[in-house]
Amino acid sequence: MMTHVIEPIAQIHSPYPEKFAVPRQPGLVTAATADIELLPPFNADTVRGLAGFSHIWVVFLFHQNLAQGWQPMVRPPRLGGNEKVGVFASRSTFRPNGLGMSVVELLEIVVHGGRTLLRVQGGDWVNGTPVVDIKPYLPYVDAVPEARGGYAASAPPANMPVLFTESARQQLQQLKGQYRDLPTLIEQVLQQDPRPAYHKNKVSDKVYGMQLYDLNIQWQVLNQQNHVINISKDF
Repeated sequence: MMTHVIEPIAQIHSPYPEKFAVPRQPGLVTAATADIELLPPFNADTVRGLAGFSHIWVVFLFHQNLAQGWQPMVRPPRLGGNEKVGVFASRSTFRPNGLGMSVVELLEIVVHGGRTLLRVQGGDWVNGTPVVDIKPYLPYVDAVPEARGGYAASAPPANMPVLFTESARQQLQQLKGQYRDLPTLIEQVLQQDPRPAYHKNKVSDKVYGMQLYDLNIQWQVLNQQNHVINISKDF
């Protein structure tokens, strides 16, 4: 059997320091921007011509899961976490070779001080994710409008209301200008309801927490609404 060593070509700088709250698919949280920084020896020459494409494929490693291995059967969140399907019939992050693939919008290519950054929108990566390949998205072959989506034929609902308490609004005002489009980012992440599937039908006043950038975002789910109660750098 042939073996092949894959070396990272880039590293991702994203607003998600931890797996919790990372969108389950790309493009669901459009307010999330990330920088894909090329690693030596890859430089601006390797992305020459890429700016002519609006979207790119990013092939990456689920690096935080590699040591945990994989299972032939998994429980997709779209099936409520109760039904099992084969790993190759899922988007599970626990895969035999630990590879993921996302389509994202390419906003710009920044070359400065010897660094080459691809600024993208709508990514679904933990900060520090290693990238192993980048390819242009070609609509005439990559888009398949008549494709069937199996048990995930349509996008999951993202309409869970998000309300900010007065104190949270004041905290956002104090942070204004320090983070790109922070209120919208928080709203879009919480509209996806990042809680575990088994929590979603429970009535509780539990305080949840997630990290965005270096911030601790705390919220409660009351009457099927997200109430953001605290935004700070205190953990």
